[in-house]
Amino acid sequence: MTIQFENRTVAVSGVTGGIGNAIAKEFASLGASVFACDIRTESLAELAAKGIAVETVDLSDRQAAAGWIADIEARWGGAIDVLVNSAGGVAGQIGRALEDVSDSDWDEVMAINLGAAFALSRACVPAMKRAGRGCIVNITSGAATSPSLTGIQSYCATKHGLLGLTRQLAHELGPQGIRVNSVAPGLMLTNEATRRQWAAYGADKQRVLLDGIALRRLGSAQDVVNAVTFLASDAAAFITGQHLEVNGGR
Repeated sequence: MTIQFENRTVAVSGVTGGIGNAIAKEFASLGASVFACDIRTESLAELAAKGIAVETVDLSDRQAAAGWIADIEARWGGAIDVLVNSAGGVAGQIGRALEDVSDSDWDEVMAINLGAAFALSRACVPAMKRAGRGCIVNITSGAATSPSLTGIQSYCATKHGLLGLTRQLAHELGPQGIRVNSVAPGLMLTNEATRRQWAAYGADKQRVLLDGIALRRLGSAQDVVNAVTFLASDAAAFITGQHLEVNGGR
C-alpha cells in the first residue's frame, strides 16, 4: 500500500514537540502542502527549510486559531484536506493534589489541549463541508480512557474530552464526507517533559512500566506518524469515529 498526499493541503498544530514535528515532516515527504503552527519558535526554521509554511500562533486565542485557518484557505484557494490537532501538553505543570490546583492552571491546560482543537476544527469545517470531504485527526493520549501517569487532573480531563469531541464530530460531520478520528500515543520520550517524567520514575518503576507493555518497549514519534498518515489517507476512507491506541499493547 502506497500512501501519498500530492495536491493535498495539511494543517498541523503543535509542531515544535517531537510528535507534531515528525507528523509535519512526514506529510511533507509524502507530497502534501503542509502548514504548521506553534506558540513556540523552536524548530520552526528547520521546518521552513523543508518547504513547510510555518507560523507562530497562540492557539489559546480562538480568534488567532481561526485566523490561521482562514489564512491557509486563502493561500491554498480552498478547503484544508487534513487537520491534525497535535497541540497540547501539560504547560510545565506537575501533579498536585486537587485542592492545590488553581483556576488559572486548570484553564491553561484546558485551553491548549481541548480549546485549541475545538477552535481549529470549527474553523476548518465550513470549507470542508462545501468541498464535501475532509479529515481531522486528533492526538489524544492513553489518558483519554484511563487515569493519566502525569497525575495532572486537567490533562486527563482534556484528553477524555478530546476523545468525546472526536466521536461527536464524526457523528455530526460524516454525512458531509468529513472523517474524524483520534490517535492515542502511549508513553514516549518525545519531548523534555516526558523525558523528565521517565527519569523521575527510577529504574524499578521504569521496569514495571515496560513489563506492562506487550512489546516491551517504549514507542517513538514515528509509530504515531504511521498511524496518523494512515488515518488521513484514502486507505482509511471508511474509518471514522475511531480511537487508535499506539501503545505497544499496554
